[in-house]
Amino acid sequence: MLKQKINEDLKVALKDKNQNKALLLRFINSEIKNEEIAKKKREKGLSDEEVEQVVSRQMKQIKDSIESFKAGGRDELVKEEEEKIEILQTYLPEQMSDDELDKIVDQVVKDTNASSMSDFGKVMGQVMAKTKGQADGQKVNELVKKKLS
Repeated sequence: MLKQKINEDLKVALKDKNQNKALLLRFINSEIKNEEIAKKKREKGLSDEEVEQVVSRQMKQIKDSIESFKAGGRDELVKEEEEKIEILQTYLPEQMSDDELDKIVDQVVKDTNASSMSDFGKVMGQVMAKTKGQADGQKVNELVKKKLS
């Protein structure tokens, strides 16, 4: 189970005195617990897919932070945040290649007979459902816009 792997990695990080990794994994654990409480699954726990959603949400926030730090010229903070992304990626499924993603978008556009930006939401929803965490939402967004414009 993914939650157990995160806890085991936290123990290793604490033993190795890797403060940054331990801090990040503690934060992820607290986010998982918050999600369990919100979904009333405290006793049962979250499924691996739900844990992946929590991790993905955190990755998105970190990527947003990186953009802000780059705009502010804070390169030392950008480096720290990129290290966090590397750690979190180990808990997510492998990302699809651009070619695979392109094929899925093409297929969804064809299946839905999408022809303009008014079909954007319909295409985006189906593509994200088919990729299930294996593609970055921003990348999918850009690709769908390109195909529909």
